[in-house]
Amino acid sequence: MRKFLILIGLVIFTVSCTSTSEKSVEEDRVVSEEKSLSIQAILDSNKLNGSVLILDDSLHKFYSNNFEWSKKSQLPASTFKIPNSIIGLESGVVNDSTIFKWDGEKRFLKSWEEDLNLAQAFKRSCVPCYQEVARGVGVDNMKEWLNKIGYTGMVVTPDSIDTFWLTGNSRISPLEQIHFLRKLDKKQLPISSKTYAKMRDIMLLETGLNYELRAKTGWSQDGKENGWFVGYLEIEGKTYYFATNVEPKADFDMSNFGKIRSIVTKESLSVLGIL
Repeated sequence: MRKFLILIGLVIFTVSCTSTSEKSVEEDRVVSEEKSLSIQAILDSNKLNGSVLILDDSLHKFYSNNFEWSKKSQLPASTFKIPNSIIGLESGVVNDSTIFKWDGEKRFLKSWEEDLNLAQAFKRSCVPCYQEVARGVGVDNMKEWLNKIGYTGMVVTPDSIDTFWLTGNSRISPLEQIHFLRKLDKKQLPISSKTYAKMRDIMLLETGLNYELRAKTGWSQDGKENGWFVGYLEIEGKTYYFATNVEPKADFDMSNFGKIRSIVTKESLSVLGIL
């Protein structure tokens, strides 16, 4: 893993915010916050605005370059494929044998132009596939399940059932993303063990000698370019949850926006000595 050493050498600059605390996903615990100038330097060097929010679950501590941004709500974009998958599985709309058939029409990405199973559709972020899932779930069932799993802030109507996470008024913050991901990982959602196992399977993005990384990207273009990378890292017996939300500065090369979200997240984990 490439270390971020260009701007800050071997020194990690952090400002500890000991007077500020954040109520965590567990109602009975309070976690501390530590502002990281190192993470801010990573975003600056990559010509990005936004925040990288990381929760060290064992220390009950959040790290971020910008805690205000981490509380700002944005369209979930394709990060919604996480709850959409859960709801689809729990509703019986999809299962292990589901195949999303390609209709032969040209699609936005070439990788979507073939029949895909659920894991492939998730990893390739196939929008038409997951629009099919949402339509199969339906408006009322979608609302009911979003409430059950605590994924609030979505505005679901008959007209928007297959687009509400991409455009419109649905919103979620990086902090809320981490709250939801932690509940999923800790098996605190009202879903079956089979669904938990399937989600661990399809979310697995990267493995190393001592770690597993589960994550999902997202990119909305509803009036502005806004990108996500959310998930969690399991390494040496510890779990770190993260939610990166960034927007390009005026001089950013948009041809790199697809990959930069995961890059700055991994660099942030690295500069904190986690990965």
